[in-house]
Amino acid sequence: MAATTETVRRVKVKPNYEMIAWKWMRYSAFALIPLVWIHAILQDVVVGVHAMDLGYVAERWASLFWRVFDALLLGFAFAHGVNGLRQVLNDFIHGEKGRKILNWGLFIFWLAIFLIGAIALIGGVNQQFPLE
Repeated sequence: MAATTETVRRVKVKPNYEMIAWKWMRYSAFALIPLVWIHAILQDVVVGVHAMDLGYVAERWASLFWRVFDALLLGFAFAHGVNGLRQVLNDFIHGEKGRKILNWGLFIFWLAIFLIGAIALIGGVNQQFPLE
């Protein structure tokens, strides 16, 4: 038997929108999975739906940690949904210009909804809840 030498060829791929979206889905899943499980276990198992009232919400929103937690959960979950919608709509749009408009439109849509939600969750809780 003759010894063979293997040559490994490395190819540099220029990052494009598809590659960035693909990586974003994978990286954000590492954050989204624990966020969803912590949220579900805390809300449904530890606290229980029967114990959630205005007092519980006021207590939870008094902590900046939980407001940021909920904003991250909103952002990552909505990003996954919008990216899935983008994949489906790409099947129906064949032109490069149309796909570029779709990509930017969905990104702006995601960003607007995320910013509105994050501002409401993190920055918009300055009023006291009346617990009476």
